[in-house]
Amino acid sequence: MEPRTSYKDFDVCVVGLGYVGVTLTAALLSTGKQVLGYEAKPAVAGDLARGKLQLSEPGVEKQIEDGSASGSFAVTSDISGLRLPPVVIICVGTPIEAGGTTPDLSHLAAATASVADRMDENTLVIVRSTVPVGTSRGLVLPVLRRRTADPLLAFCPERTIQGQALAELLSLPQIVGGLTDEAVKLAAGLFATVTDQVVPVSSLEAAELIKLTCNCHTDLIYGFGNEIGLIAEKLGLDALEIISSANLDYPRPDINKPGFVGGSCLTKDPYLLRYSLAPHGHTPQLVTAARTLNESMPRRVGERVLAALSDAGLDPSEARILISGFAYKGRPETDDLRGAPYEPLLAFLHGRVKEIVGHDFVVPPDRIEALGVRPVTVTEGFTDAHAAILLNDHARYAELDADDLIPRMCAPALVYDTWRVLPPTTKVMRLGSA
Repeated sequence: MEPRTSYKDFDVCVVGLGYVGVTLTAALLSTGKQVLGYEAKPAVAGDLARGKLQLSEPGVEKQIEDGSASGSFAVTSDISGLRLPPVVIICVGTPIEAGGTTPDLSHLAAATASVADRMDENTLVIVRSTVPVGTSRGLVLPVLRRRTADPLLAFCPERTIQGQALAELLSLPQIVGGLTDEAVKLAAGLFATVTDQVVPVSSLEAAELIKLTCNCHTDLIYGFGNEIGLIAEKLGLDALEIISSANLDYPRPDINKPGFVGGSCLTKDPYLLRYSLAPHGHTPQLVTAARTLNESMPRRVGERVLAALSDAGLDPSEARILISGFAYKGRPETDDLRGAPYEPLLAFLHGRVKEIVGHDFVVPPDRIEALGVRPVTVTEGFTDAHAAILLNDHARYAELDADDLIPRMCAPALVYDTWRVLPPTTKVMRLGSA
């Protein structure tokens, strides 16, 4: 990365090149825009400058590679003293504080301060990071006003799904909320070059709440499927039979089958919504209940597996367990580990079993090893394992030869197929069944 004094010839600066920032960058590049990426982590910035991604997402790496080669995409880890493009889009992370439920907005505050020092009254600043309602006005706006009395500020949420983010960025309606009519007009004009439908809304706060509403609703409907799964277990019934029969040709919203709820958004955004409402003395009861239930599912699976080992006469402390499917979901496939069920499951199993080995069809072995788990192939993982837990629904599980793999296991040879992706005739434990 060569030092520069100005990026004024670029159309957009994307601040924060994690998942949200880099996929948006790819979408903007695909429309012919000149994009400057600002990434505070020098190692990440260096990789991206060479066209190398640290995530797996269809179509994105090629856009980054082509942009780097043509000069339409540049990356810097230092914008001090630079003149920024006319549009700046902030995409930094807003994680939940470790071990708590309070959002950490320090990255957003730092990014806003960096931008404010280098903007002018004509710079359009768009917040794309997911935030508690009121954050754009309460945190971002005061910092921008230190530079200019009437900043152009908008909030335009990202609502994509991992595995098809680029396609969705180019097709999904884009919500646009702004501080002023002019900010809305400019932000809408930008995104109208990316997607066919732009939806202006009444305020920054309305746009912020729409993003949280989408993800909290998804968490809630998945939670209901898990509730039915637990009910079916207690009654000695099969949840998949109940749900598939209930859905068949019935003209009402489908019930989701039981499963894990992961990813950075669904596991975080309910807490952002709760945080937004705390000053108003309101707790979103359904949202809170769904999140609590969904968070309990990985541990419940671990408890069932250890109980089944004990019932079969094996002390769990002597057991070797395969965990396969570390990414938070399998379809569309991703290598995203954020909010994945492996984390609470590992925390529960560590110290309770003799050995844990791990496999994933997409997540590289070195990333599994970094989690303190020995990476293996599928065949190696089943061999001599006392239990195998399939944690996501990757399509390749349906191609496994269970008749070959299960005989390689040690007794009692328990297989917990949490997403029911193995052939139905395979004798395994399943989520939502007695």
